Amino acid sequence: MALGIYDYVYGIAQLAAGFLAVIAGFIALTLFKSAHARKDLRAWIYLLPALVLFVIVEIIGALHAFGVQVAPYWTHILVSVILGFVIIALATQIHVNKGWKE
Repeated sequence: MALGIYDYVYGIAQLAAGFLAVIAGFIALTLFKSAHARKDLRAWIYLLPALVLFVIVEIIGALHAFGVQVAPYWTHILVSVILGFVIIALATQIHVNKGWKE
């Protein structure tokens, strides 16, 4: 079976998404210290683990695109946890904007 142009573009897009997700993960890990130090960045405490989990989801997606089988329920579980972290971060940011920093 010969690979078409679509397969090459899809593979390159998966590699690029995985690479950018890993960079976003490193940025998230470097922001942990400053998010704990400043009260106005309290929502980032919950958003940063969501970003790290997103990196894992992207890596699983790239592995699946290249034929490595990973249990499919992991992507659903991780996305649900990411959604929970984002909802908590949004509620926290709303409270910070109202002036409730404690």
